[in-house]
Amino acid sequence: MIQKTRNSIKEFLQLESAGGILLICATILALLMKNSPLEFLYDGLLEVPVVIQVGALEIAKPLLLWINDGLMTLFFLLVGLEIKREMVEGHLADPRQIILPAIAAIGGMLVPVAIYITINNGNPESINGWAIPSATDIAFTLGVLSLLGTRIPTSIKVFLTTLAILDDVGAIVIIGLFYSHDVSGQALYFAGSAFFTLILLNRLNVMSVTAYTVVGLVLWVCVLKSGVHATLAGVTMAFAIPIKRKPRPEESHILTRREGDVSPLKRLEHDLHPWVAFMILPLFAFANAGISFEGISLQTLGTPIPMGIALGLVFGKTVGVFATSWLTIKTKLASMPEGANWTLILGSSILCGIGFTMSLFIGSLAFNYDGPDGTTYAVAVRLGVLAGSTVAAIVGYMLLRLFTKPQNEALSKG
Repeated sequence: MIQKTRNSIKEFLQLESAGGILLICATILALLMKNSPLEFLYDGLLEVPVVIQVGALEIAKPLLLWINDGLMTLFFLLVGLEIKREMVEGHLADPRQIILPAIAAIGGMLVPVAIYITINNGNPESINGWAIPSATDIAFTLGVLSLLGTRIPTSIKVFLTTLAILDDVGAIVIIGLFYSHDVSGQALYFAGSAFFTLILLNRLNVMSVTAYTVVGLVLWVCVLKSGVHATLAGVTMAFAIPIKRKPRPEESHILTRREGDVSPLKRLEHDLHPWVAFMILPLFAFANAGISFEGISLQTLGTPIPMGIALGLVFGKTVGVFATSWLTIKTKLASMPEGANWTLILGSSILCGIGFTMSLFIGSLAFNYDGPDGTTYAVAVRLGVLAGSTVAAIVGYMLLRLFTKPQNEALSKG
């Protein structure tokens, strides 16, 4: 059982790390196209109208919004599946394992928000982006860690993974509470009915992933039409999917031997993970990271929105995660992760400032329009996220590279 858990963690980290590297490639490609003669092709592709109509029901959006509202729902579905699995039988199921990353995650969200609000205080338009620097991108972060090889003990990777998962929980709550607009009661009623149907399927011990998928699609359409952001349908659906079957007495010994075959949640998580890591997130990065550098200078970076985001990610995340981790360990609420030290905690705290995917996503919800003075909020958000995430990645990597040693070398000298 222990070996199986280790293998699962290893597979997860390898997938996330490779996905993080692909994210970097997609971002570079977007920036190159946006700042080259191919800009027209980049913009034109994202503005292609895509229409799906069934009778009176019509969903018409440009390709960019199909990526952000549609494909990203699958990302949130995967996040929900991972959170549920961790809560039932993973690190989130053990209070002793969750205390340190949970407190660190809270600190890592509150301090960046405070920095952003301080810088943007008094501006009712830009203040709406307060949640942007509160996020951590697990794929990018683990991608950087993968470049450090055996310098990083598994305990630190588990700490960061758990912290990022809890960070995602916070982001989901923020999106649901603060970035939903013009809510339709009728659409929410139908969404609630779809969710009730999912719960009923669970209670009836239905193991068919197809059944949950069909009802989940109905749920997504209803949430999309309700004014609540459509991606939350993915999280809601995830928590209704059973992680294991409730066996009848006469078949309990069979399910014990074939547990992996009768877990819709694990099956769906396993099937979704490669698609999300290698297609959906890189496609999201490509669609949302494109920013033209024409007319952009250090003075532009010094404007309130990008400055609040960049400083929130670089300094806010570092101070928030490291300070709360230090307090938690010093007060003996939790212990230092096995094989870790304060340098590793500091480096990890800095890497938490890689907000990228979730920060860009929250930014697209906070500023889906231009300001009355012509301010292009989308450019400001992308500039702040790219600048802050890049600095956090480089500084965190260099610190860990310079002040840690490969584990086998450290052990041989010990």
